[in-house]
Amino acid sequence: MMFGMSRALLSPSILSADLSRLGDEIASIEKNGGSLVHIDVMDGHFVPPLTYGQAVISSIRKCTSLPFDVHLMIERPENSIQSYIDSGADMVTFHLEATSHADRCVQIIHDAGKKAGIAICPSTPVSSLEHLLPLVDLVLVMTVNPGWGGQKLIPYTVDKVRSLADKKRAGNLGFLVSVDGGVNESTLPTVLDAGADIVVSGSSFFRGTLGWHA
Repeated sequence: MMFGMSRALLSPSILSADLSRLGDEIASIEKNGGSLVHIDVMDGHFVPPLTYGQAVISSIRKCTSLPFDVHLMIERPENSIQSYIDSGADMVTFHLEATSHADRCVQIIHDAGKKAGIAICPSTPVSSLEHLLPLVDLVLVMTVNPGWGGQKLIPYTVDKVRSLADKKRAGNLGFLVSVDGGVNESTLPTVLDAGADIVVSGSSFFRGTLGWHA
């Protein structure tokens, strides 16, 4: 596992990959600097789109040894976290807004020996994570509204990245700060300067326009 490295990690999202040739697309992640594979699971309820589930994750697990960060954009994640772990997730990231049982979700993930991430939508304040920051391994800041690729980064979300990086340093905490949405050649330096440890990129990565040099 590559978590905790000093440089920023690239986590390409297969939401923007060509699903008809997913094995080849995952190979391109390995070839072009990816350290993790970001897998967006959407249920058609928490966000309108419906994507892939456990069967797809299980089928691509044999394609790579890279860690899988499974990003659950689903309601009541506590009911299905274990099934995603069983499918091959190395980290499970769930949304704070999708459950009343965030602490329990973290416990389920850690009890299975995996990394626990928590995600927040653009309008959710960092302050809502106060009691969870010492418990989680990753905080994912959605820098666009969740559900679709190809959106522009929302500028005020960069302040949230900076705030989390400050809290991490001040409290000597171990979580990583990840950003997801609208990261391209022009916005990449901004999120890195704000303190992002992991950069999720979909459209820009698979179009070959990200210019990853971190």
